[in-house]
Amino acid sequence: GLTMTPPVIDCSGWTGLLLVRAMQAENDVADRTIFSADDVCALQSWSDRIIHEIATRTGFILEGREITAHSLPRCATIGIKMGEPDWAKNHPRSRGITHVVQIVRSPKDDAPFVSESFGSSVLPGIRLTPLDQWLVQAQPSLDAAEVWAVDPFRLGSGK
Repeated sequence: GLTMTPPVIDCSGWTGLLLVRAMQAENDVADRTIFSADDVCALQSWSDRIIHEIATRTGFILEGREITAHSLPRCATIGIKMGEPDWAKNHPRSRGITHVVQIVRSPKDDAPFVSESFGSSVLPGIRLTPLDQWLVQAQPSLDAAEVWAVDPFRLGSGK
């Protein structure tokens, strides 16, 4: 759990937590409903389903080489096909997505970072990587069109 050192939560749980908190904060600041309970509920799922729900509801998705530091939405959610793990054999995933990450921004200077969690890998924990560095590391997957980016904040009524 999150109280362990290092904290342990799977990627979809972490991304869902970040998105739900951000959407609740937006609703609170606006003092009205920008993100409906249905929007928030749709993000409490597996990595591939989070990407599917956002893409279907907003009509927006980037794939592979379309994904760059300049093309990404400000706080994009990104799904990645990371191999074919044994657990996925009995739980086929849309587009083969087995990992999801969230772009977050530094409150100090608005710099973009990729926040991600690994719950059951060799080195479990939550990581924060500068976006440019993460994109360099992800380049083979981007070239293979095994990465998809969506904009969860288009779900809001103020799109």
